[in-house]
Amino acid sequence: MKFNTKQVADRITPSLNTQSGRLKNLPKQAYNFFVSVTPIDTGYARSRTQLRGNTIDANYPYAIPLDRGWSRQARDGMTKPTEKYIRNYLTATRRK
Repeated sequence: MKFNTKQVADRITPSLNTQSGRLKNLPKQAYNFFVSVTPIDTGYARSRTQLRGNTIDANYPYAIPLDRGWSRQARDGMTKPTEKYIRNYLTATRRK
């Protein structure tokens, strides 16, 4: 029995590589957004917020009250708007 084989163009790998590249940048972009919505009084909260791997670390004693809307500058805190940013980013990335 004989079989003829034919190489078919690989169309999925380039797409996966593109998506992977976009997702690779997501933690840094989410961090930048998180910092941008962090209220400013003295700048301490923003300066003490760091990206550690894929985790945003708000390392200051009043991080939880700020995230719960304690500041008039950020009534929704920082986490909820950042989650919305990530959802919108992923939705836009899917379309490309």
